[in-house]
Amino acid sequence: MKFKLSLFAMLATIVSGPSRAAPLSEAEAAFLDQLVTASVVLEQRCVGYEVDGSGSVQLGARLLGSTNAAMAMIDAYAAAIKAHDGESYDPGKFRPEVSVAASKAFKRVRADLIRNPGRACAHYGGASVDRGLLRRY
Repeated sequence: MKFKLSLFAMLATIVSGPSRAAPLSEAEAAFLDQLVTASVVLEQRCVGYEVDGSGSVQLGARLLGSTNAAMAMIDAYAAAIKAHDGESYDPGKFRPEVSVAASKAFKRVRADLIRNPGRACAHYGGASVDRGLLRRY
């Protein structure tokens, strides 16, 4: 009986997964790309930048229509990072489409930062400051 229950739970997860995944709206994709860009600037230790948390939420609220929607995207990105790193995360906040899009954006920005760190740090860091996601120190 335990085996049947486990198999049913696994099948339910597989079947419900794709139906839950919906394509990102243009606004969600834009905000996620900006979140990823700012996080890669910090991850690559570009000198002179730090997180502007309230600015990030304000930008997300402008793009997505509410602070709740902005926080939901931030939480989904955080869950995607944790899942990628093998850490525990809240499955209710995980969105596969966020994980896929974030991974692609992360690789693209990080590759540019590795190829030309000085120029790319200034470009991506400055853009993130202009959008309110990062601030200079």
